Amino acid sequence: MKKKLVISTGAGMSAESGISTFRDAGGLWENYPVMQVASADGFRADPALVHEFYNKRRHDLVSVSPNDGHRGLVELEKDYDVYVITQNVDNLHERAGSKNVLHLHGELMKVRAVDDESLVYELKPDALDTTPDTVIDGHHVRPHIVFFQEAVPMFEPATELAAQADVFVIIGTSLVVYPAAALLHYVRAGVPVYYIDPNPADVPADVHVIKAGASEGVRMLAKELEKLNN
Repeated sequence: MKKKLVISTGAGMSAESGISTFRDAGGLWENYPVMQVASADGFRADPALVHEFYNKRRHDLVSVSPNDGHRGLVELEKDYDVYVITQNVDNLHERAGSKNVLHLHGELMKVRAVDDESLVYELKPDALDTTPDTVIDGHHVRPHIVFFQEAVPMFEPATELAAQADVFVIIGTSLVVYPAAALLHYVRAGVPVYYIDPNPADVPADVHVIKAGASEGVRMLAKELEKLNN
C-alpha cells in the first residue's frame, strides 16, 4: 500500500509558468485594488470590474503551461498516493496530470450561479469571458472563487487530508495566508514535513527546508523521498 503524500501549494508553484503572483513585487495587487476585485463587498459594489478582472486572468491562464514542478508531482504518483491541496485557482496541476487536486480558493475556469452556489459550470476555452449579464441554465453567474470575506468551504476536507498524511510537503507559499497556512498544524507528530520555497518563511526546526523554486525544489524533494524510503 502506497504512503499518502499530501502537498500544499501556493502561488510560487505556478510562478515559473508565468502566472503572476499577488503579493510579490510587480504582483497583481500592485495593479488592482484587492478589495475591489477579490472581495464579497467588491463584487456587490462593481460586479462588472470583478468579471473583467477574472476574464483577464483566464486569458492569461490558457496562454501558459504547467512547469517541471507540476509535472514532477505527477511523477511522484508512481510511488505515492498523492493529494494536492492548492491555494491556486489555476488548473495547471490538472493539466499536468495530477489526479487528486483540492482547490481551497476556487477555480478560475469555472463559474457558479449567483443564487445557488451548488450550481457550478466549467467554461470552455473559446468562451472565457463573463459579465454581470451572463446567464447559464437560467442563472446569472459569478467567478467560482472564494472571495475575501467569504468562508473557505474546502478547508475542512483539506485538514482531513493533512491529518492523514504520511509525508507532508509545502511548496511556494509565504505561510501567511490563512486558513491555508494552518494546515501544517493538522499534520500528525512525527510525520516528515518538507517546505520548498526560494524565500522560505520561518518554520519549526523539524521541517526540512528546500530553498529553491518549484521545479528545482520538486527534483530535490524526489531525491529526499528516495532517501526516506531507503
